[in-house]
Amino acid sequence: MLKAKDLPDALALFPLPGALLLPRAKLPLHLFEPRYLSMLEDCMATPHRLIGMIQPRPTPAGAGDRLHAIGCAGRLTAMSETEDGRYMITLTGISRFRLSAELPADGLPYRRGRPAWGGFERDLGPVEHDTAFDREPFLDLLARYFEAVSLSTEWDSLKDAEDELLINALSMLCPFPPEERQALLEAPSLTTRRETLVTLMQFALRAPGETGGTLQ
Repeated sequence: MLKAKDLPDALALFPLPGALLLPRAKLPLHLFEPRYLSMLEDCMATPHRLIGMIQPRPTPAGAGDRLHAIGCAGRLTAMSETEDGRYMITLTGISRFRLSAELPADGLPYRRGRPAWGGFERDLGPVEHDTAFDREPFLDLLARYFEAVSLSTEWDSLKDAEDELLINALSMLCPFPPEERQALLEAPSLTTRRETLVTLMQFALRAPGETGGTLQ
């Protein structure tokens, strides 16, 4: 496991709307654009193998391509190549960061930034627990939300999952809009993330037009 002293001063950035990575969670990605294949190659040459997942910030037309202030660095933990030269990779969340500045491209085709790691020390610590988590009403709400958005899952596995695994997996996989995913990322603790998740599900139950899918 990476320690605070191992975290880099510069980080490759992967701006991807709607992609949420949380500490200790896993995010599968499909890389095929040349700039991100170059990013992957450079990432593999570093000792930390970190990529910064960060969402673009909605801006008016012509205002430039801005990024949110907070992202999450993921360590490359799995990779496979397809026959046509694309890559399926898995990032494991290590720590959130605050983007203090974007760095000059220096001829690279992808974006880079200077991360500030302070304030996210708990991300490098042990698995979090939510001592105020009342699982039964949460799962009742979740069942109504899944029905409303046509999601399905294995309920037995959800009932037995640890607090952090359950809350973070749902935060990453439920079909919330990008700005709501950003709110889940920025939640300072597992308890506040669960409270945010509950609020978003309650709001979605009152909002028509949600899309469906399958939660594995």
